[in-house]
Amino acid sequence: MNVVVCVKQIPDPAVPGELTSDNRLKRDGAKAILDESDSYGVEMALQLVDKAGSGEVILVSMAPNGEVSGLRQALAMGAARAILISDDALAGADALTTSKVIAKAVERAGGVDLVLAATESSDGYTGTVPAQVAELLGWPSLTFAKHVEIADGKVTIQRQTENGYDVVAASLPAVVSVTAGVVEPRYPSFKGIMAAKSKPLDQVTAADLGLNSISAGQSIVSVDAAPARQAGEKVEDDGTAFERIVTYLEELKVI
Repeated sequence: MNVVVCVKQIPDPAVPGELTSDNRLKRDGAKAILDESDSYGVEMALQLVDKAGSGEVILVSMAPNGEVSGLRQALAMGAARAILISDDALAGADALTTSKVIAKAVERAGGVDLVLAATESSDGYTGTVPAQVAELLGWPSLTFAKHVEIADGKVTIQRQTENGYDVVAASLPAVVSVTAGVVEPRYPSFKGIMAAKSKPLDQVTAADLGLNSISAGQSIVSVDAAPARQAGEKVEDDGTAFERIVTYLEELKVI
């Protein structure tokens, strides 16, 4: 079984971010790490391949400046190889453009049975890329998986809902987005970290994927600071404060 995991390399959230002159997040010189939400997909893929007894985990990432720090983290966990798409033409790519690039990278990987992704990235939050990749590939899309099983040529998941979960199945190949907590990601060992330095990393451009006329698709016109948080209303208890609280809850339609 061959599993592709879509991973995103994001600026370290522990370091204060900066914006470029065109209102994009500054990535030049910023330390990049593997998005924590993607570590669950990497671990899930490793477990599925181990259970299958054969195959490999392939990482796909789109990042500027040939960034590989986050990829090396995932390779150290045990992934076999990676495909990195790094191209100035993709600066400011929207979700659909990103999905087109990832879909082509999945095709480049070859012989893929399953694509895993987080439900959304920590620095984007569109939540649309996995489903768009599935549509572009013509594969089934299963979302919000809290448990994943592979058997008899199909994938079965427990799809997390507000009231519990639904059991959903589809034939392979398929695209599945997993939630945080689907598994507990392993920590890379020293041996894994050293091995990651020599694992195959295929760096390509959009043109290499056959996307010669692709457009980034979006620009950020302006960025404004969030408004200051307003102070809440204080209610002095003179023996009737409960009446004000009940009225407030009724206005919110809580009761």
